[in-house]
Amino acid sequence: MTNDATARLAHAPADHPPVPEAKIGLLVANLGTPDATDYWSMRRYLNEFLSDKRVIDYPAWKWQPLLQLIILAKRPFTSGANYKTIWNEEANESPLMTITKQQVAKLREAVAARYGQEVIVDYCMRYGNPSTRSVVDRMVKQGCEKILFVPLYPQYAGATSATANDQFFRALMTQKRQPAARVAPEYFDRPSYIEALANSVERVYATLDTKPDVLVASYHGMPKRYLMEGDPYHCQCQKTSRLLRERLGWEKGSIDTTFQSVFGTEEWLKPYTVEHVAELAKQGKKNIAVISPAFSADCIETLEEINGEIREAFEEAGGESFTYIPCLNDDELHIKALMDVVEENLAGWLD
Repeated sequence: MTNDATARLAHAPADHPPVPEAKIGLLVANLGTPDATDYWSMRRYLNEFLSDKRVIDYPAWKWQPLLQLIILAKRPFTSGANYKTIWNEEANESPLMTITKQQVAKLREAVAARYGQEVIVDYCMRYGNPSTRSVVDRMVKQGCEKILFVPLYPQYAGATSATANDQFFRALMTQKRQPAARVAPEYFDRPSYIEALANSVERVYATLDTKPDVLVASYHGMPKRYLMEGDPYHCQCQKTSRLLRERLGWEKGSIDTTFQSVFGTEEWLKPYTVEHVAELAKQGKKNIAVISPAFSADCIETLEEINGEIREAFEEAGGESFTYIPCLNDDELHIKALMDVVEENLAGWLD
């Protein structure tokens, strides 16, 4: 215990368990990553991910036999091979993990400069490690009597933001001394986030000899049925693209909004990125750039899918120049945008 904590509990009996000094926790969360690229590591990760009812909402009696007997018999091999192409061999981790650690390191610096040592900053993953439950448990043991939970998803979706929140609440259920909790909302239209996106576009465009004919904003997809059931994700993606275009001062039609990572047989949000970029090439738009505003950090969907499958679809259809604009990652303007979210949602707890 610190001297402050000892003084605060001076009236307690000698056999009272130690009580740490009261702190506030800032817990940021991302989707997750497998621990390694081998079959069993991939299978554990994919099983947790694809068993989430927020992600795949089919009845268990219908979905689980298909998942366990067919999908998880094959997909860990192909997913593992894809991860190997982008794996950070030096750190033995996925790029998402590496980038998340970099983001958290800069957030810790910014939080310490703003609030001193009153706030503990940590991160967790919805699937895989470090698990939400393990990090919440650690933060409580460190004295966090209040926790601000920040899902790193600019746009809200049931399959991303909501399931991260669900897991956070489940973690709180395991605590004897449950901390007060706040969940930060999505930040898809926050000016500082739009500014960070626009700056990333301008920075990359300034390096190009030929300006792209169109900028494709590729967002992670979801079944169209989710939109019809009330999920706001599609509308928020469209607004992000519009605000980005307006901030850049571009004309209407200069940014196309598309959706990637289609899975299964039902209809998903359209247009599909992989088909759309091929169609652009066939229409004579030989130079395009692609940005991924829904991802806070580069990951398998951006580094392998966009820079691999989607790039190949464009080039095979006659495209000539394909420019991928990296995610915001640990860019200073991104950290500033995240700090805006943090400061707003810590108001009242800290001034």
